[in-house]
Amino acid sequence: MTVCDVVVIGGGMAGAAAAYELAERCRVVLVERESACGYHATGRSAASFTENYGNAVIRRLARAGRGFFENPPAGFVEHPLVRPRGMLTIARADQRDALDHELARANELAPTVHAIDRAEALRLVPVLRTDYLADAIIEPGSLDIDVHALHQAFLRGFRRRGGTIRTNAPVSSLVRCDSAWQVQAADEQLSTGLVVNAGGAWADTIAEAAGLPMLGLVPRRRTAFNIAAPVAHDPQHWPLVNDVGGEFYFKPDAGRLFVSPADATPSVPTDAQPEELDIAVGVDRIERATTIRVARVAHKWAGLRTFAADGSPVAGYDGLVDGFFWLAGQGGYGIKTAPALAKATANLVFEQRLPSDLLDLGLREGDLSPNRLRVKAVATTDGAMVA
Repeated sequence: MTVCDVVVIGGGMAGAAAAYELAERCRVVLVERESACGYHATGRSAASFTENYGNAVIRRLARAGRGFFENPPAGFVEHPLVRPRGMLTIARADQRDALDHELARANELAPTVHAIDRAEALRLVPVLRTDYLADAIIEPGSLDIDVHALHQAFLRGFRRRGGTIRTNAPVSSLVRCDSAWQVQAADEQLSTGLVVNAGGAWADTIAEAAGLPMLGLVPRRRTAFNIAAPVAHDPQHWPLVNDVGGEFYFKPDAGRLFVSPADATPSVPTDAQPEELDIAVGVDRIERATTIRVARVAHKWAGLRTFAADGSPVAGYDGLVDGFFWLAGQGGYGIKTAPALAKATANLVFEQRLPSDLLDLGLREGDLSPNRLRVKAVATTDGAMVA
């Protein structure tokens, strides 16, 4: 039996970042069901940092983590984690009201987002169709993230702090015994005072194995593919282009274009694969919005983004049992929120409160707590409790 202070279940970006922060103060073992950490959602990300994507909780977490991306701790990584990209959000004539709403919402937390005219939008991305584009807004501070470098840096830092990683170690049982959890991961048994459930699409399954009610987290498939850069254009300096209606987005990607139809199809936890219909939808949408004609799809893939009912991530102790901490439901925002959520996790674990920078941004423990998603019991007239 291996004895430690914390077992983190899941070696994706959220689990790796949290393990890194926790290992500074205690003995941590990270267990990962696959042969390598980051195989699922982390390795299939759009790799973008924006303060204007997601609900208010997500945007506050992103804003809090910006400094980490731009100025990581000394020795954390050898090369920059981010580079400028910008994000252009476009609208058709029938989407103008939606764009106005998006700009107003953006300026609540990201005041640098502003409207630009059609001529400037076309100068930035000359393949946009003039009969499609009506209006646009730009987030000049949006960034590209080197996801692989970030993830590997968290894992390296975790090891340097004395952390241990077990791969090919799916968790088959979790039993609370006295004041400890007995965790069976492949052929190893671990005894720990705290379990951090960073299982991504499998987070509810892990809770069920621990005898806890699930939170109703929903994995949703997101498809992406690469196409050749348009002839006579060099897209390397284009911003990410995002449709205000959430129908598609595209960005430069290593000499090609990365395209997604922005699908969000509910799925069981699985190794997600792209559907041909979703690829066809993505091709149709980019051809309607731009002068690009897609001759072939060079590469295609899909990943799962796991959402709580209110769209906010889950980070906090489970109110039904001691020593079980949720870190899940990051949706499509898990890369950009990882630094702030990892620090939040460490603070909540050790001090039962959020870091001061998140509190200053208006975030509260209840915004992240798993208990906000529980069905609350109410008293009937005879005093009995029902859900």
